[in-house]
Amino acid sequence: MNVRQKFRAIMSGKRLVLMPGCYDALSARIIEAEGFEAIVAGGYAAIGSLLAQADMGQSNMRDYAEHYGRVCAAVNVPVYVDADTGFGGVNNVRQMVRAFEDAGVAGLFISDQVFPNRCGYLPGKQVIPTEQMLAKLKAALDARRDGDLFIAARTDAAGVTSVEDAIERCQLFMEAGADMAKPMGVDTIADIKRAMREIPGPHMATLSQAAGPKARSLEDLEAAGVVAATFPSLPLFAAALGVRTALRSLKQKNSLSACQDQVLTLDEYYDLVGLKRMLAREEAYDKAAAALTQKRAAE
Repeated sequence: MNVRQKFRAIMSGKRLVLMPGCYDALSARIIEAEGFEAIVAGGYAAIGSLLAQADMGQSNMRDYAEHYGRVCAAVNVPVYVDADTGFGGVNNVRQMVRAFEDAGVAGLFISDQVFPNRCGYLPGKQVIPTEQMLAKLKAALDARRDGDLFIAARTDAAGVTSVEDAIERCQLFMEAGADMAKPMGVDTIADIKRAMREIPGPHMATLSQAAGPKARSLEDLEAAGVVAATFPSLPLFAAALGVRTALRSLKQKNSLSACQDQVLTLDEYYDLVGLKRMLAREEAYDKAAAALTQKRAAE
């Protein structure tokens, strides 16, 4: 199976699959190396790492396509990504789907927020009329060239109008052909169970640092029938803490040895980034080139 087929298998499964969120290619490689089956790449982590800013829609489609392309090239597991609002109207959405598809993503989701999109857990959100979102969704579905590309539609209506509005929108998204409809902000177990009863298709839970503490556990989510749980900002927050902790040790103790136990060893880092494979590749090509020149000289 290719990565898109693997992602579809995850989303049609019966067990809870954990999907940490990468913020760059290296963090994606770490997630894969730790044995996770799939990765999520979202705007919150991307804008935090690329711009050192909160996610309020500052990036654009081409920036995301390049970012996701680097992430997908670094791993062999499915990468499910944030497509923001589609970055404009139906023609923009079409262009986005083609660009993200070329980047290698296994799946993507489009939000029904007004442009510019912001993190779903930040205040000040607004949503577009349902008809406009349905037009964008249909444009996205028509634009995909690989039928295995997973296309989801997300609504932020629960935090703007009501949970009822969010559920109704999701029902329409599924009728329009979405592979999944996500009611963002429907986070309690009771609300998740209601959403799963009333919205066809799989349910993906979001466990974000931006949401603050929530009274739910992975066991509760799996028991409810949730098939995937994303942790879109966990690696970003962990990395920020790790860098800050090591640098504070260096600053306060004025000694490199003070923070040596807070960093990867050189061997661990080179193993992670594949140095041995790169050196072996160099050697193989050098030998092949030398053999060709020796053959020519002998003729």
